[in-house]
Amino acid sequence: MKEAERTIDTPDEARGQGPGERAAGDAERSAEAAVTAPSPDDAGNAEPDAPTGAEATGGPGAGSTDAAPTARGRRRIGVLAAVAVTAFVLDLVTKIWTVEWLEGREPVQIVGEWLQFEAVRNSGAAFGMGQALTVVFTCIATVVVIVILRLARKLYSAPWAVALGLLLGGALGNLADRIFRAPGVFQGAVVDFISPKHFAVFNLADSAIVCGGILIVLLSFRGLDPDGTVHRDEEKEQPAADAPDTAPAGSPSAATADTPTTADTAEPPAADGGDPDGTGRDGTGPRTT
Repeated sequence: MKEAERTIDTPDEARGQGPGERAAGDAERSAEAAVTAPSPDDAGNAEPDAPTGAEATGGPGAGSTDAAPTARGRRRIGVLAAVAVTAFVLDLVTKIWTVEWLEGREPVQIVGEWLQFEAVRNSGAAFGMGQALTVVFTCIATVVVIVILRLARKLYSAPWAVALGLLLGGALGNLADRIFRAPGVFQGAVVDFISPKHFAVFNLADSAIVCGGILIVLLSFRGLDPDGTVHRDEEKEQPAADAPDTAPAGSPSAATADTPTTADTAEPPAADGGDPDGTGRDGTGPRTT
């Protein structure tokens, strides 16, 4: 009796296990590991690990993504300033020359009667328009200069810098005449000297303004913004590979798909393999007994 009690109280770990018992334990542990292991579907649906290191901080090792902003390069303020200064200086020099050498004299013929240099005082806008609106055009020129200077902070496109530089130089050239020339401040007459045949007399500042305006229109049609952004047509045709495989209900394709084929409607062969119609014939001749 005591021997039986000692046997019952003795834990299994204390007793030695034979080879068969150890093999059975290993099989049970393998089965438990197989049950707890994730299935391929679960592994595919598992959430990716959070990015670490350079990927998390966007450092040099991080991969490029579509959301990353593209570098726009340097500002084109230098190009704007260079074009504006060039246009302004050329206009100023030609006006000084016109006042000194052409005013009060006969027109100088450059290409016969088709192109002449003639000194003319213009109190209106470009090409002699609006003679009685000198103060209005002076205010408009001032506003144009202020707007261009504000746009210069976001100017990353070289073509836009050239266009705005032409506008700025031309506006400053005519604005200087309206401020410093007679008869008074903001009422001064602009000096014009280029006189084509059957056309209004103008100066280099007018030419710069017109050329800058034409260039701005062309850049706008091309979809180029002053900050260097290019707008393209986003409406593109989807490739045929992206078309859905399923046809809409009621379409000919759907009706064809729903129609059973001859192989689906054919009757299966008879169970005995030799009498499909029950007439005692196997399809090749009379039954033999």
